[in-house]
Amino acid sequence: MFSKEFSDIAFGMSRCLARLGALPGKLVWDREGAIASQGRPTEAFLAFCGQLTLGWVILDAGDCQAKGALERSHRFLHGNFEAGRRFANPLDFQAQLDGWSDRINARVHRTTRVVVAERLAEEHALMRALPAAMPDTERRCVMRVPAQPYLRFDRNDYSLDPRLVGRRVELRVSQTEIVAVALDTGELACRHQRAFAGGLALTDPIHQGALDQLRGERRRSRDVDVQLRPLARYDQLIPA
Repeated sequence: MFSKEFSDIAFGMSRCLARLGALPGKLVWDREGAIASQGRPTEAFLAFCGQLTLGWVILDAGDCQAKGALERSHRFLHGNFEAGRRFANPLDFQAQLDGWSDRINARVHRTTRVVVAERLAEEHALMRALPAAMPDTERRCVMRVPAQPYLRFDRNDYSLDPRLVGRRVELRVSQTEIVAVALDTGELACRHQRAFAGGLALTDPIHQGALDQLRGERRRSRDVDVQLRPLARYDQLIPA
């Protein structure tokens, strides 16, 4: 995940639970703004836990031991996985991380002296099964296609179908795609791969072609036929 918006964090939690293969009793979180504002769970986080019937533990600001336990796993990941590796893209990063985690979990844990994967199998017997469907983590909103047919999301501009200017569309944002659909007819207004870099303008060639066609039609509609008088008429008016 590449942002601190709750929808992206919820996607990450859903994927972690799917990798875990079962539902724990509680989720343990530090004081992340989208999770716990001023130490109290946010409504979005409570809704996510409610859909999965999960409890939660929000760490106290002064609980250095508990916060350190979470941060040690981050340092272990950074020093043992990220160091010395190269990644082609986010999907390659995730694939390498999943493979590395499977290898690490097959080792004997230095503190507990048991194989992590075997201990996890024992824990599965105490946990509930995953639901048939995980909570929907897509971001949704309704907007009107502006005269300049682009939408701004997360510091980037994405093109929209210029033929839908002035009409309302539903915007759906997932971790991989940005999709907009006209509310009245279901026409596709855009489908873009989501970009996590900032300051980009992404234009669909189909949208650019439609925009050029509309601009050409407008220019032609402004053309006015002007009567051209023969030069002989002026010769008659102005004696040589």
